[in-house]
Amino acid sequence: MTLEILAVDDSRTMRDLIKLALLPEGFTVHTADDGVHGIEVLSGIEPDAIITDINMPRMDGFGFIDAVRDQSKHRSTPILMLTTEAAPELKKRAREAGATGWIVKPFDPEKLVKALQMVAG
Repeated sequence: MTLEILAVDDSRTMRDLIKLALLPEGFTVHTADDGVHGIEVLSGIEPDAIITDINMPRMDGFGFIDAVRDQSKHRSTPILMLTTEAAPELKKRAREAGATGWIVKPFDPEKLVKALQMVAG
């Protein structure tokens, strides 16, 4: 089973690292460089899960989650926050916004794969 993932991060390096972790495992990876671009990309795909950073230009991760959850077809799509942030209040805010999970950068590729298989499989 091929899982389709949307990865939203303003860092090209981070998008590349996510692809490097997921493509060999058989995932299909779509990328966007901020929340606004993420919503544009999302309109053309049906991802099994979404990975998003918090701190991005134009639209941050929280605004992006809100915009995703406002679309009925994506209300239950799993969303993992992938961020350098580790503050409990940010995790709480992410959960309240509708995030499914939280992974701190730098991430362990194996853990990312397992987390995605768990939430989207």
